[in-house]
Amino acid sequence: MFEDVQAAIPLGFLLSFTIGPVFFVLLETSAIKGFRAALFFDIGVIVADILFLFIAYFSSFQLLENLSNQPGLYVFGGMILLVYGIIVFVKRENKEAKPNFRVSKGDYLGLAVKGFLLNFINIGVLIFWLGVIIIVGPTLDNDPNRILIFFVTMLTAYLITDIFKILLAKQLKRKLTHKRIHLIKKGLGIILIICALVLIIKGFLPKDKFDIEKGIEKIEQIR
Repeated sequence: MFEDVQAAIPLGFLLSFTIGPVFFVLLETSAIKGFRAALFFDIGVIVADILFLFIAYFSSFQLLENLSNQPGLYVFGGMILLVYGIIVFVKRENKEAKPNFRVSKGDYLGLAVKGFLLNFINIGVLIFWLGVIIIVGPTLDNDPNRILIFFVTMLTAYLITDIFKILLAKQLKRKLTHKRIHLIKKGLGIILIICALVLIIKGFLPKDKFDIEKGIEKIEQIR
C-alpha cells in the first residue's frame, strides 16, 4: 500500500501543473477574488475529476472505443470553451468602478459550478483518466481497494499542490489595479480560445492520428 501511495503523489503533483484552461482560471480566480474563492473553484474541478474517474473505472474499455470513434465530442467541448473564451475576451469593464475583490456566499457555489463545468466540458480530461486507469490498474492487480487508495492519494496531492499555487497567486492581489485586472482577463480569454481551438483541431484529425489505444500502448512500452 505504501508503494501505491508513493507512486500516486508525483502523478498528483504533475497533474496540478498540467497546462490547460483550469490551470489559468484557478490562478486568475485566486489573484483577483482570493483564497476561498479559488478553493471553491478547485473543489468543483476535483468533483468533475471524481465523476470522470467513476465513469472511466466502470466503463473503461468500452468507453475508450466509443470516444476513439466519436472525435466530434472534442469539437463540441471545444466550441463551448471557445464561446466562453470569446466572452471573457470581449467583455467590457467599467473603467470608473474600483476593483471588487469581495465575494458573497452565493458566489462560492457559482465558482464551484464554474470549476466543475470548465473541467467537465474538456473531453480530454476523461480520456486522461481512462488512460491512467488502463495503465495503472494492472500494476495494482485491479484490486478495488488499492485503486481507491491510489486515486484518493493522487487527488489529495493534486489539491494540496493547488492550495500552494492559490496562496502564491494570492500574493499578487495587492498589486492588482483595474488596468492589470483587465489585462489578466484579456490574456485569460486568449488562453481559453487557444485551448478551445486545440480541442476542435483534435476533433478534425484523421482517425489514425486519433487512435487513443495506440497512444496508450506506446505509453505502456515506454514504462
